[in-house]
Order: sequence, then C-alpha cells, then structure tokens
Amino acid sequence: MGSTSASEKKKKKKDKEMKQQKPNKEEKKKRQTTLKEVRALGEQLLTSRSHINNLPILVGYVSPDSPPEFVVESLLSLHSFFAPLLPDLPPSSSKSPSLSHAGVDDPNLIYRTWLRSKFDDFVRSLLLLILSPQPQLPLRVHSSEPVDMLFDFLASKYFSYINVRYFTYISLEKLASTLNARNLSDAGGTNDEKPSKTSVERPIRNIHNIISRIPPQDDVKEDSDKELWSGSGSPLEGDESEELSGAQKAKDKHLKPGKQENNVSSVANFTKKMKLKFTKAWLSFLRLPLPVDVYKEVLVSLHQSVIPYLSNPAVLSDFLTRSYDIGGVVSVMALSSLFILMTRHGLEYPDFYEKLYALLLPSIFIAKHRAKFFQLLDSCLKSPLLPAYLAAAFAKKLSRLALVVPPSGSLVIVALIHNLLRRHPSINCLVHREDDYDTEESNSEAKRANPENDSDTLSDKSTKKRGLDHFDNEESNPMKSHALRSSLWEIDTLRHHYCPPVSRFVLSLENDLTVRAKTTEINIEDFSSGSYATIFGEEIRRRVKQVPLAFYKSTPKSLFSSTDFAGWTFQQVESKEGDVANCTINVPEGNDKGAAKRQRTDCN
Repeated sequence: MGSTSASEKKKKKKDKEMKQQKPNKEEKKKRQTTLKEVRALGEQLLTSRSHINNLPILVGYVSPDSPPEFVVESLLSLHSFFAPLLPDLPPSSSKSPSLSHAGVDDPNLIYRTWLRSKFDDFVRSLLLLILSPQPQLPLRVHSSEPVDMLFDFLASKYFSYINVRYFTYISLEKLASTLNARNLSDAGGTNDEKPSKTSVERPIRNIHNIISRIPPQDDVKEDSDKELWSGSGSPLEGDESEELSGAQKAKDKHLKPGKQENNVSSVANFTKKMKLKFTKAWLSFLRLPLPVDVYKEVLVSLHQSVIPYLSNPAVLSDFLTRSYDIGGVVSVMALSSLFILMTRHGLEYPDFYEKLYALLLPSIFIAKHRAKFFQLLDSCLKSPLLPAYLAAAFAKKLSRLALVVPPSGSLVIVALIHNLLRRHPSINCLVHREDDYDTEESNSEAKRANPENDSDTLSDKSTKKRGLDHFDNEESNPMKSHALRSSLWEIDTLRHHYCPPVSRFVLSLENDLTVRAKTTEINIEDFSSGSYATIFGEEIRRRVKQVPLAFYKSTPKSLFSSTDFAGWTFQQVESKEGDVANCTINVPEGNDKGAAKRQRTDCN
C-alpha cells in the first residue's frame, strides 16, 4: 500500500512537470489565437447590431485575471461602442425600476436599459481593475486628451456629493503616502535606479489638481451637502469597505419611500468624519517633494482653503515654519498662514520678527503678493507690547527703503510709519533729532541692546561724529541695528519727492501723533496695492485749483534763453555740407575755469 501510493505520487508529479514544460508552444499559440478572436469580437460588435451578444463577452475580459493584451483590446472596443451611445442611455440601472414589473413593452427602451446595465457592469469592472493590488504595466494606457478636462468633470459633477468627497480624501491620502514612501526609498539608490523628475512631479500635480478642486464643507450648497451619490459602488477593502457598504445601504434606503431617516444619519456620519479625512489627505500631500510652482500655489491658498477646515490647524506648524525660513517670495506667501496660527491657535515662534525684518527688501515692493504682505506687516506691528527698539528698527528700515522704492512704495511706507509712531509714542524721538543730541532713553535702549558698550562711550561717539547715522542698514538683527540712536531723516527728503502725492502725504507725519484722540490710524489696504497706474489715475481725477502756466510771446527756438546764462553766448558753426559740425561757446574773460573759447564736437 505504501509503495503503491508513493509510486502514484511520483507518477502524478512527473505528469505535472511534463505538463508545465510542454504547453509553452501550445499556450503561446492559444493566446495568439484568442487575441485574434477578441479583436474579431470587437470588430463584429462595432459593425453590426446582430453581434450585440459579444458585448457581455468583452466586458468579461475587463478583469485583473485576464491577460493584459485582452484587457486593452476589450477596452478599445468597448470605448468605441459606448462613447456615441451614452447620451441616449437611460439613468443607472440602480435608479430605474424593473421593466418587467413596470409592464413596459417598448423593445427600444428595453434594449437601451439592457445596454445601460452592461455599461454599469463595465464601470464596475474598470474600478476593480484600477483598485487591483497588482496592476500590470501594459494596462497603463495614456490618453491624448488633457487631464484637466477630467478634473473639471469630477469637480462639476461629483464633488458635490459628500460621500464622493469623503472617499476621494481616503484615496488621495493612500496615493500620497505611497508616493512619499517610494520617494524615500529611492533617495538612497543610484542615479540609474531613481525615477525621473518628470515621472515624480506628474502624480504630485495630479493630486494637487484634485485636492484643490474639492470644495470645502462651507462652500457646498446645503441641498447638495445632504445628498449621497447613488451610482455604482467602488470595491474597497477592510474597514473602508464596511463604511462603503453602510453608505450603499443608506443610499438604497434613500431610494425607497419612507426611509429618509437612514440617509440623514449616514450623511451626518460622513460629515462627522470629514475633517479627519480632510486633514490626513492634506498632511500626506504636504509631505511630498512639491514642485516650486505647486508649492507657491499651496501657500497662497492655505490660509483660506485648508486651515479653517483642519481638525487641528497646529499640525501645519512645521511645514509653515520651514517655508517661512526659506526667505524671499516663499516666506511672504507663508506669512498669512503662519500669522493665523500665531494669533488664533497659540503657535509660539520666537524668531518671527527677526525673519519679518529680513523680508524688508526693495524687491518686496514690486512682488505679486505685496498687498497682503503690507497688511500683515501692519497687523504684526500693532501690538502695544512691542519693544521700543523693535518698533524703531522697523520704522528706520522702512524709511531707508523709501529712498529706493517706487512712489507707490513710498506711500505705503509713510502710512506704515504713521501707524508705528501713533501706536508706539516711545519712538517719537526719531521724528526730530539734532546731530549731536542723544536722549537718555536712546542711550539706555542702546545699552540694553549692546551691553558690552558703555552709554558714555556711545554718547561720546555721537557728539564727536556730527552727521553720522548710527543705524546699521546691513544688520539682520533689529536689536543690533542701533535704530533708537538715529532719526527719520529719510522721510524728510520725501518732502521734495518728484511725485506730488508722496510729497503731500508726508505732511501727515507733521501732526502730533502722540495725541491719539486727535489722530486715527491709516488703512494700509488703501495703499498696499498701489502702482504708477493707480497714482496717475488719482492725479488726473484730482481737482487742481491753481495750475502753473508757461506763456511765450514768440515760439522758443532754444531750450535756454540768453538771460538764463548771463555773459555766455552760444553759436552754431555749420560745415560746408550744411550740417552742424560743432558748437562754440564764448566764455567771458576772467573766467577761471578755462580759455575764452572752447569747442565741443557732436553738438547735435
């Protein structure tokens, strides 16, 4: 018995090995023949209605278990078949009553309803194929259509349903986590093993395009927010499949009369968990290596579209502080969100004002997002607890920038300094200070900022070097800038600015801003987005009482008249061809600067 069973096992094993070795050619031939048959099934379906029974056969090939070439061939045929028919198909079979119970005898309606059911089966097969844990490379078919069209379609038709948004957040979180893990694992490999930059950026951009198009909870219409998408369900695994099955049950009950209470409870369940899924999806996305343009777009909209809907906005502290430390335009964009975390969510950032001080550069006055930056700058300097040296440093830094920025920037600077002087009376000593005058207050502040220096030494330096501005414009630390020992002499130069609105606006600083009852703060928003165009527009709308006139009895023939330069005569010497060859300037005798007659070539 034992020997017989052993021999039978050996025989079966040998037959199995022979079967595995033999079918290579036969299986290859079978697969080639079957592929031709699949292609023939598709051609017959597209050419004649009599071959409509090929439709369920082709739908059956759209499966993770089918060979990839069969799936691709079936997809091409089914797409060509369903694309022109979709507008005429009835609603989803899950929404339509059974035709047999309805007593419908119209064969055309029955046929179209049957086509709709096969289309729903096709969609379910596609979802199973997409969510397959082992996708095969030949199935990654790229469309020639722009992908933005698909994103717009999702946003306009499906993102109004609460369950679609809910499960989209779950899918985006998984996708972003997978990309992040793959990026970390590829970071240690060789250059040949690392994926190209384009292949990594494309899925990141797609995630951003989807997650940024999902409307926040408050932006969804009230009626839409109570609806669940009752289309075909998606096969998910684990706990999410249970949630989906519960949602599907709620949707089915919603279709039946008298069962609306279950739908309301299901929507409430989704709404309760939405913030958590929203937070996880965004955090997973922000951990990815974002391209520069995507990074900037995220920072611009983060304070409005993301922070108000997070379960705990403080989780963005690390991301925003890293962004703020980068400097330049990125820091300006991160300032809005960081300011919200500091003022509303208790974030402590000790180096905030030092980083803000470093952002005051001439380039900021022509930046795209300068309007929001100046408004936030004014808000950050509003606290009455701001130290005097810090308020003086910002006032002095801004006044120095007024010498090099466009006229619109000078207007903003005057408005900011006006508010600083009004809020912090301790820095009004900067408004007027003689060259050899140092107040006791400024010396004490300077001594606290520089404890290694003696106040007497500082006072001696100020008295010995008349006309010296102690402010260090190159110092990045406002505490060490010696701003309290300086004055706002730069603002005085704006009295003679070539742009009339600037010279007029400077006069607002002549008021006694320490008397708060007689003055009001200036709204920075009125000046923050100014430009040459806005200044010109305001000037041409301004009514002028007195207009300077230039009247000449005869048309002038030269730029300057002879009376403008007493004792000087100007003569033109023409060449033989009639062109002006040079100019002769007759200088009166006794002039110490040169000979009585000089010649300049190329006068014209």
